Amino acid sequence: MEITKQGHVTISHENGIETIEFYHPRSNSLPGKLLAELANAIKEAGEKDSVKAIVLKSAGDRAFCAGASFDELIAINDFETGKVFFSGFANVINACRKCPKLIIGRVQGKAVGGGVGVASAVDYCVATKFAAVKLSELAVGIGPFVVGPAVERKVGVSAMSQLAINATEWQTAEWAKAKGLYTDIFDTAAEMDQAIQALSDKLSGSNPEAMRLLKEVFWQGTEHWDDLLAQRAELSGKLVLSDFTKNAINSFQKK
Repeated sequence: MEITKQGHVTISHENGIETIEFYHPRSNSLPGKLLAELANAIKEAGEKDSVKAIVLKSAGDRAFCAGASFDELIAINDFETGKVFFSGFANVINACRKCPKLIIGRVQGKAVGGGVGVASAVDYCVATKFAAVKLSELAVGIGPFVVGPAVERKVGVSAMSQLAINATEWQTAEWAKAKGLYTDIFDTAAEMDQAIQALSDKLSGSNPEAMRLLKEVFWQGTEHWDDLLAQRAELSGKLVLSDFTKNAINSFQKK
């Protein structure tokens, strides 16, 4: 099976909490097919009256999400394909933004590029001490244009700039917590899951309308993001066709 066709998105439901889990064998990187499934799962969960809140997580131990599929990135040869490719994470971010249910993010390991965008797009994010972050896009000749608005909204322009400019260096989970990306950091995944369960139990008994209205308040000022992220996807779609970017990608492949 082609690597871009592997992986899955699974959904489970218990006591009003919908858990959405994604997985891909390459460090939970996400090809277009899985990104579409993930965005759709978030949208559908938001439409269910039985769902009071959502937990968004990935499978495995030390990699939350390695970003978009590199196999698809290196195969882009025209602008439309590039725009569609970079729209994948835009659709997931916008699905989180527009979902009327509060979303808890569970980050058990490293997050790169689009993975940082997903962590930034949830409403309440917890992590383990292994959950370092990196925006690596500039290192391959593009930039974190699509995820940028979500990351900037969560950590501010200064921290977002640090990640975007120093594209080859990891920032620790403690750094991410200090900047506001993570609410809490835990030594183990088991401790993190206990905290998520406790919060989920509280949310399952909370007023659904109050939570919906809170979410609207949290995301005020982002109503234009459908257009904004589409424009950002176009920027990356053009850059990925440049000789500079193609050479950077080829150099990255040889490492």
